[in-house]
Amino acid sequence: MNHPLVSVCIPAYNAEKYIGQALDSILAQSYPYLEIVVVNDGSEDGTAGILNEYQKKGVVVVHQDNQGQCAAANIAFHHSRGEYVKFFDADDILSKDFIAGQVMRLDGKDGMIASGAWGRFYGDDLSTFRLQHEKVYQDLLPMDWLIASMENGTYMMQCGLWLIPRKVLSKSGLWDERLSLVNDFDFFIRVILASKKVLFTENAVLYYRSGVGGSLSGLKSERAMASAFLSTELGVNSILRYEDSVRTRKICADAFQHWIYEFYPSHKELYLEAKKRVAALGGSQVSFPSGGYTKLMTRLLGWKRTKVLKSYFFHL
Repeated sequence: MNHPLVSVCIPAYNAEKYIGQALDSILAQSYPYLEIVVVNDGSEDGTAGILNEYQKKGVVVVHQDNQGQCAAANIAFHHSRGEYVKFFDADDILSKDFIAGQVMRLDGKDGMIASGAWGRFYGDDLSTFRLQHEKVYQDLLPMDWLIASMENGTYMMQCGLWLIPRKVLSKSGLWDERLSLVNDFDFFIRVILASKKVLFTENAVLYYRSGVGGSLSGLKSERAMASAFLSTELGVNSILRYEDSVRTRKICADAFQHWIYEFYPSHKELYLEAKKRVAALGGSQVSFPSGGYTKLMTRLLGWKRTKVLKSYFFHL
């Protein structure tokens, strides 16, 4: 087997609490042919000082004024040299053999990309980790992977899951710097569709940290919601250019339907635009996500009244 250089590209903003754990999990990888490039995107906490210490361990650190996560990821890529590239969040953790397993899977497989498994844990408590079981935990052609992943309007395309040949990124393009929330949807749809096949790596497990205050995925501002809409629209357009069929229109409608439930009632214009997209794509059967008391309220009041009540009490 060849020993290609793997570049791990990390944008970091106000990541002092977890950046050390993320970097330690990469430095502890069993695959030794690595470079780590971190872009400190104008952090206002102690991130810069922590990264300066990791420079002594060979980590490449770039400091810049705040430009956003996508711009920082692109800057990291431009400072990297690897034949393979992994983008990585500053608060997640990789299993020890993650990268070695993915490199092995891609050996001799020109134009293919490698995925991995994932599970969620909360805060600092790894004992809360639960491995998710996904239909995409198998080798799949690009559109078959997207069909399986996006069933019912949900998907997981978190950046740490993927190992991408540099040649595939030259076809797909880099991160769209207009985006913030859900920037991975547009980006990884382009990456997946630029590849020949997605190869699943069973022993590669991503520990995805949840419950982190101020994380990008938790934003609900108008700008963040507008980014979610644009990313969904860009991803949908990429899918339909690749294959315009009954099955692709369904997953595209389902993707917009998911955001309809997020946009209402606070982001009315985006809600109405998403409704138009769903109708134009043939409609969606994705139901309002609910459980416990919310499920009971939805049965009694309907999802719109339930969302209004929850929004009201949440903002009290």
